[in-house]
Amino acid sequence: MSDPRYAIYYAPPPESPLWTFGSAVLGYDAATAELRAPLAPAGVDAAEWAEITAQPRRYGFHGTLKAPFRLADGASEDDLVAAGRTFARKLRAFDLPALEVGAIATFAALKTITSSEQLGALAGACVEAFEPFRRPPSAAETARRLEAPLTERQRQFQERWGYPYVFEEFRFHMTLTGSLPPERVKPVVDGLAELYEEHVGAAISRVNAVTLYVEEDAREGFRIVDRFVFGP
Repeated sequence: MSDPRYAIYYAPPPESPLWTFGSAVLGYDAATAELRAPLAPAGVDAAEWAEITAQPRRYGFHGTLKAPFRLADGASEDDLVAAGRTFARKLRAFDLPALEVGAIATFAALKTITSSEQLGALAGACVEAFEPFRRPPSAAETARRLEAPLTERQRQFQERWGYPYVFEEFRFHMTLTGSLPPERVKPVVDGLAELYEEHVGAAISRVNAVTLYVEEDAREGFRIVDRFVFGP
């Protein structure tokens, strides 16, 4: 029997240059659940790029607001959608802060150039609002997460919220690659930065919705279920 995982993500409006760029880099459009011709940096062939982006492609282009979770006993997808629509009606849209391609440890991602209180507040609100729908992780899942080098505060968040990078530990980013060999990090980041400037540049994206993703089968990855558009 299927036991899907859900997540609450920021996904740029589907008509935006940012969505087109991110989906092309990953070679997958989570809105249509279809593979795309990959957009790779200069000097990287298609086969290598498919391998480099394999892990983030599974999740689709996004910025995490509430990390993947399985539904609590008694909850349904319809319940989650209804709650998401109610939640979103109370919010107002704002501009996504300017982004730049950079390295986080050994992977490349889009990061905000300056911190954003609005994004932080939105992420915190999502963590709390959708918590009643989260089934606590299994002991094995928790053990795997705790194998990572976490601070004491992050461990507390992991135990309470099922994810260590929430509230003051939240750092907005949109992942573009999997882990890279140290010598490949800078060339890949520089190449993606050039592509970002070419395809997105100074175009402004709006944060006007939060998006529900689902992974029904780990072999197929996440796809978009619904966009919970903010109030007028």
